[in-house]
Amino acid sequence: MRRVGFILVILLLMFAYRFANKERNIKEGNTTRTTTVENRSIENNKVSKVISIAQSYNGVNYKFGGKDKNGMDCSGLLFTSFKKIGVQLPRTSSAMSSVGEKIDIDEIKLGDLIFFDIDRLKGKINHVGMVVSLKNNEIKFIHSSTSKGVTTSSLNESYWKDAFVKVKRVL
Repeated sequence: MRRVGFILVILLLMFAYRFANKERNIKEGNTTRTTTVENRSIENNKVSKVISIAQSYNGVNYKFGGKDKNGMDCSGLLFTSFKKIGVQLPRTSSAMSSVGEKIDIDEIKLGDLIFFDIDRLKGKINHVGMVVSLKNNEIKFIHSSTSKGVTTSSLNESYWKDAFVKVKRVL
């Protein structure tokens, strides 16, 4: 009896392993992409890593065109953070807004890039942040602002809500 139970456990584990690594077709709008549980695990690991890297710059002063601890602007923060996990992004927020997959605000996930049009600045897209928290219907994002440097803000704040343009997913 014990031997039968042991064999059943082994078979169950083998089946679970095969199922967990089986390719899955995921419907995204009008296209279908194939992914695996293993790939999603790697993507999740990259997301947590890039968020951690970006948060390590918290408190760094704002510097136009900056991309290191001596000072950074919004796109410099994300350019540097993503580069450290092997993902090359364009250098400006406007150029960043043209890469990745456009995401509906209701489908937003950690690591997504969130774009803004701040009235006092030139250009349709002139600011970018990265989503770092999704709790209690509140979207928090890390960015670099001229007044606070690298900081985390909430999309619930009227300033950011009014300036919001779109969300893109690059991971």
